[in-house]
Amino acid sequence: MSGSVNVSAGRSYLAIPGPSVIPDQVLQAMHRPSPNIYAGELVEMTATLIPDLRRVARTQHQVAIYISNGHGAWEAALQNTLQPGDRVLVPSSGRFAIGWAEMAQGLGIETEILDFGNHAPWDMDRIAAALAADTGHRIKAVLGVHVDTSSSIRNDVAALRRALDDAGHPALLMADCIASLGCDRFEMDGWGVDVMVTACQKGLMVPAGMGFVFFNARAAEARRALPRISRYWDWEPRANPEEFYQYFGGTAPTHHLYGLRAALDMIHAEGMEAVWARHARLARTIWAACEAWGRDGPLKMNVPDRALRSHAVTALHIGSPLGTELRMWLEQNLGLTLGIGLGMAPPRSPEWHGFFRLGHMGHVNGHMIMGLLGGIETGLKALDIPHGDGALEAAATALAGV
Repeated sequence: MSGSVNVSAGRSYLAIPGPSVIPDQVLQAMHRPSPNIYAGELVEMTATLIPDLRRVARTQHQVAIYISNGHGAWEAALQNTLQPGDRVLVPSSGRFAIGWAEMAQGLGIETEILDFGNHAPWDMDRIAAALAADTGHRIKAVLGVHVDTSSSIRNDVAALRRALDDAGHPALLMADCIASLGCDRFEMDGWGVDVMVTACQKGLMVPAGMGFVFFNARAAEARRALPRISRYWDWEPRANPEEFYQYFGGTAPTHHLYGLRAALDMIHAEGMEAVWARHARLARTIWAACEAWGRDGPLKMNVPDRALRSHAVTALHIGSPLGTELRMWLEQNLGLTLGIGLGMAPPRSPEWHGFFRLGHMGHVNGHMIMGLLGGIETGLKALDIPHGDGALEAAATALAGV
């Protein structure tokens, strides 16, 4: 900055697409001595989490809690429903669908990947054709990522259920909502999802460390038909515990549970419809600025169609090496951290340095988003990166809803 003045002192802003900003209420709830894990307050409090988790997922069905990240939830969903030699269909709109497919392959499950690239949502005609071609019903599950955190594409999970129903196909519908739960509208029961996986560090606003698998009666039936399952990954005792430790397969993630209780209280005090509306308004605010910057410069949004964009994360391309240069300048000079580009180019290749992502999930509000956008504009100016005018005005108009 001019005169070598650094203005990064103060509270930093982590604007990556997870882990998200942790609310003070959650941090304060976690700041306590270790509790008794055999009786008393923790045991009683944990039982209250289950119905409130169901309310976020919009389901009346069951949920299992794992001490894991989202990858652990992926594996738990697969372990409880499939066995080696089974086949899954994986429509892909980004790196995380490929990752879930690779997880399945590692378990001896055959995968049929329909790769739609990093810029397009699922092609329902191609999916319908793949289901129709499976006359022997070898496909036991369809693994769909609702919002791919790498590409920021938001896919139509309800349409995927309709494709299965129209084909008369019995495969389970599994949805990855790691990036979307608590940010984008998701209706597990209303959309006919059999298994949903998520994690705590994004829309649920808790430090990383817990994964969740929600499952309905069809999925539970698939679990009962398996000849064996890992004792640790088995969701049956976790969803129907006779003893407290069975919720977690061992020692409870004690402080995470207190944090989750505080986060769920915040979510339900605001109301799910209001949470979704807030994320949608803030996303439109970001899009307005990015579209303005891109009118006279190299910045491009990864998803051109607004209807297909996530309300939780925005993937951008600005050309190499400007993506990395902008991120580094903002972090070093303003205390603002943007997300790296992920899955859009080979890691650390020259092209990789042209991408970055904005996380706008969970504990974010209007002034935080305007600060994020003001910071980016400052970085564009400081680095003399060409960009269109009027971005912050466009953002303010979108935020004001006028």
